[in-house]
Amino acid sequence: MAQSLEKWVPAEILEKYEFFNYNHAAEILSQSFPEEWDEVCQALKSFQITIADITTAGGNESSIPPKLASSLDPQGWKEIRISGDLLIKFYPRKGKKGTFSDVPFDEKTISNYIDGHNIDFVKNRVAIDFEWNSKDQTFDRDLFAMRTYYDCDIISVGLIITRAESLNQVFDELGKDIKSKYGASTTWMGKLLPRLDSRRHGGCPILAIGITPACIQQ
Repeated sequence: MAQSLEKWVPAEILEKYEFFNYNHAAEILSQSFPEEWDEVCQALKSFQITIADITTAGGNESSIPPKLASSLDPQGWKEIRISGDLLIKFYPRKGKKGTFSDVPFDEKTISNYIDGHNIDFVKNRVAIDFEWNSKDQTFDRDLFAMRTYYDCDIISVGLIITRAESLNQVFDELGKDIKSKYGASTTWMGKLLPRLDSRRHGGCPILAIGITPACIQQ
């Protein structure tokens, strides 16, 4: 996977993270949104965690997610929540074989048809969710939100950043308490990829990025 992305992802980023490219997300990012992609790459380049971060982490409220936010927030990336109503119009046919009227004879509004979908960082049609250590069902929420934003023509591509499988070895070395804290039912790449393979993101291009031990500050 990394080798196929060498054209689109800087080499120093490929050395620190693993990548899984769905619906040509990397190509879209690098070619259609070069400024946003450069900001993401700079954030990934500077992102580092420590053993202390890992051992004291408390889910997505830990000290780790703000480290990415500290790079993206000043660049204008914002957490966004959307809601919307669905307006349905009923058009009558004019005559048995005629065309349909341009004026509806009835309308119906379904309030809050889209409601409560939020994404951690959005800028100029690029969306990012960062999941360090939440329940793995959080991925369903993230993918449904990105799919909804994409279907509503709000974004063109999404990124999900989470833990790579290779971090599990680090957790093992830190003892059973840490290993249980970052259990199999939390957000890591092994729980994200099956959801992407089953197309829960719909047609939205998704670049899945895995944090590896190379991100740990020595």
